[in-house]
Amino acid sequence: MSPEQTTKVDTLSITGMTCANCSARVEKELNEQAGVVNANVNLATERATIQHDSGLSVENLIESIEKIGYGAILYDDAHKAKIAEHKRKEHHKMKRDLIVSAVLSAPMLIAMVFMMAGNHSALTMFLHRPIVQFLLATPVQFLIGWRFYKGAYHAISTKAPNMDVLVAVGTSAAYLLSIYNGFLGGDPTHLYFESSAVIITLILLGKYLEQNAKNKTSNAIKQLMALQAKEAIIIRDGKEQTVSIEEVLVGDTIRVLPGTQIPVDGRVVEGFSTVDESMLTGESLPVEKKINDDVFGGTLNSSGSFLFEATQIGSETTLSRIIRMVEEAQGTKAPIQAIADKISSVFVPAVLIIAVITLVVTALVTKNWEQSLIHSVSVLVIACPCALGLATPTAIMVGTGLGAKNGILIKNGEALERASKIDALVLDKTGTITEGKPSVTDMKIYQSDVGIEEMLTLAAILEKNSEHPLAKAIVAEAKEKNLSIASEASNFEALVGAGIKGDINQQSYYIGTKSLMTEQNIDTEMADEEVSTIESQGKTVIYVSDARQLMGIIGLADQIKATSLTAIKELESQGVEVYMMTGDNQLAAEYIGQQIGLTSEHIFAKVLPADKANYVESLKKNGKFVGMVGDGINDAPALATADVGLAMGTGTDIAMETADVTIMNGDLQKVNSTILLSKTTMKKIKQNLFWAFFYNTIGIPFAALGFLNPMVAGGAMAFSSVSVLLNSLSLNRKKIS
Repeated sequence: MSPEQTTKVDTLSITGMTCANCSARVEKELNEQAGVVNANVNLATERATIQHDSGLSVENLIESIEKIGYGAILYDDAHKAKIAEHKRKEHHKMKRDLIVSAVLSAPMLIAMVFMMAGNHSALTMFLHRPIVQFLLATPVQFLIGWRFYKGAYHAISTKAPNMDVLVAVGTSAAYLLSIYNGFLGGDPTHLYFESSAVIITLILLGKYLEQNAKNKTSNAIKQLMALQAKEAIIIRDGKEQTVSIEEVLVGDTIRVLPGTQIPVDGRVVEGFSTVDESMLTGESLPVEKKINDDVFGGTLNSSGSFLFEATQIGSETTLSRIIRMVEEAQGTKAPIQAIADKISSVFVPAVLIIAVITLVVTALVTKNWEQSLIHSVSVLVIACPCALGLATPTAIMVGTGLGAKNGILIKNGEALERASKIDALVLDKTGTITEGKPSVTDMKIYQSDVGIEEMLTLAAILEKNSEHPLAKAIVAEAKEKNLSIASEASNFEALVGAGIKGDINQQSYYIGTKSLMTEQNIDTEMADEEVSTIESQGKTVIYVSDARQLMGIIGLADQIKATSLTAIKELESQGVEVYMMTGDNQLAAEYIGQQIGLTSEHIFAKVLPADKANYVESLKKNGKFVGMVGDGINDAPALATADVGLAMGTGTDIAMETADVTIMNGDLQKVNSTILLSKTTMKKIKQNLFWAFFYNTIGIPFAALGFLNPMVAGGAMAFSSVSVLLNSLSLNRKKIS
């Protein structure tokens, strides 16, 4: 690719894959295409994510996949309905084939059981006649089982043998042996038609149950999609009209009625209500919404009615971005999957070799070629590359979906795996440990004829003309105390870097720094001790005076979040060392540290924004696996430097884009939930891999030694994949909050 060329990422829905070898073959084919930078194929989601040169068309990519016997459809909003319909038809066809196969196989299976039980009735003997079993088994073998022959042909022609090869070879051997014994001079009492037919039926049953279970692993995505409103009530030309969600434009004024979903993202322009945002944040408590507050598409309006202006529509809404992020995460691979991929790449050829060895050795030892062939069939049909291929991606799908339902967005499978290793966590103070906005904490009066509420009222009347965060905090405090601040100040003036001044009822007042007081010849000595105490706690002090003397002081601080102390204790109980990073001086930083249980050696004070990444790097050099939690633009380098970056969703888009994990509601306790989710998901993956390895390690030798009937072997193979999927789905029952 030339330096001038740009890359793009496309996702394709892949059809026809049956096991890990299939997904590996498609992935290999895509990566061999000129112009493809990287391709990743996920068996569980049945999707391929391809980063490629923008000059390479999607049609060329689809053609390359079809060339090796698989199908592909572009996975985008325009084709999702087509993909869903295709999957529905495939699922219906599999169900129909399964029923037909079971109906045809059942008489042979029942007759075999009756014969083994000593029942030699006329019906039993009739069902054991070669021609009867031939007529029952042939449609199963070549009509129902055609999918396996077709898959085997493509697999062999592309030199990538898969599960279809094992099934086709194994069942064909049993079927042809039955033809020989029944019609060509062999022993007509030794028929294996029921084995070939029942094996195909059981494998179809396993695939059907596997598909059902795989559908459940994507329930989180479906639940999120179900939140998307279909219609909106917009106001155009002074008239209300109901339109489809696709017709909503940025800038439209939209009415939201009680009990309805908010259709798109926007900002409230009229009215008041409470909104259930649990689908975004995982928090069950409703959130109050008033004028100028943001609302999000898909959230549920509770009691009030309000108007809002649409700011984000379509694929740009928060809900659409969450769905996209979860889909992308579910399509990625965790590093641990590399183990299964390496084994899967040689698995089928190895099984074919073992089957041949079993055939030859058993025949030489027992002098019974018929029995040795049946042993080989058992080896072929018990081997299961599917369980290996599904072990990791299914757990990743369920884990990322569970995270999304709890307000935790995980960027990819690697981030989910790495979060389990965090043993040191660096917390940026502002917006992470604290609320990220100042509030009034202290007030002190120095004029005997003035009360605290009077001083706060005067300050708020002046400050309501200012956009400064400290001014907003003072106004908010006055409103909280229900003080009347309707009066207006005259001669208002903002004094850059010093404060403000203005007149109320022909009286001049000054609010600001100590230097402003000095400039106005206001004596502040009586407040020095109190100011020193407040400032030592990392708080900001504002002086309030009239034209003659100091009236009082107001202390403001960025308050510690209610959950921060509990969250830090929970993290430390899990063996995670917690560090706080702040630009405050050491004394102020240690005061905050004391309130959240951190000692001085776990506090990084006076840290410049540009140096945050260096502190993270120093911990990594000391052997720590570091997680970094932040919410601001200046946290982005540190988030990128950390082994795992976690952004508070209440912060900036840049921080969220840089981070591996986004905590939607900004609650520090969700960081512990993320680590717990990661550890639980990794435990499930390891269990899945263990059972997949254990099953094949034990099952293949047992089959080779003749301890397993081919039908039992086929059933075990079919249900091994289902057991892995069910184990992954059990993650949904885990409480991570």
